[in-house]
Amino acid sequence: MSHSTTPQIGLYGGAFDPPHAGHHALAACAVAQLQLDTLYVLPTGDAWHKTQALSPANHRLAMASLNFEDLPAVIVDDMEIKREGPSYTIDSLRAIATRHAGATFFVLLGADQAARFETWKDWQWIAQMACLAVAPRVLGSQEEASPHEWHNHSNIRYTLLDMPLENVSATDIRSGLAQGLPPGQTLKPSVFQYIQHHHLYMDRHDRSL
Repeated sequence: MSHSTTPQIGLYGGAFDPPHAGHHALAACAVAQLQLDTLYVLPTGDAWHKTQALSPANHRLAMASLNFEDLPAVIVDDMEIKREGPSYTIDSLRAIATRHAGATFFVLLGADQAARFETWKDWQWIAQMACLAVAPRVLGSQEEASPHEWHNHSNIRYTLLDMPLENVSATDIRSGLAQGLPPGQTLKPSVFQYIQHHHLYMDRHDRSL
């Protein structure tokens, strides 16, 4: 919990197809480092930027709940799944802001997403409402995590998450599962059991992250 009198609220969106150890590590790091009171994990609905189909939303939501269940600050929210049409971070941020008036907001994202931040819908509004919490691609690599063009935008507030590099790829996990390979430490046992029970990723291993 935060020691600040101002609530600290985080948003962490993604396909979570499936949610894996890297997602969990980023969430745990953000909660601790940013002293978040609440971290909303938001499985995407209609992902406008994805070129391949995602697994059914109900499965991704259920797996996310299992993946983050040991982090008390995390709330897995289905607002983006229920929202009709494309899922945009700005819409989720505005919705959550109405729940937490006066809070400080953080949007969690990876270095690759940070490099494309200015292509996001209404990114200027996101930058005004929230601080970006960026997971560096390489631990301690300032250049990897902060695109040089950001230096020309003083209105973009960001902080680097001090987390070790998690070389985990949902694409690789799906490919391995499709080939019958064990996931090792990349998936929680409860998530792997869910995947097995519902026969997910058995014949589809070409979806994007």
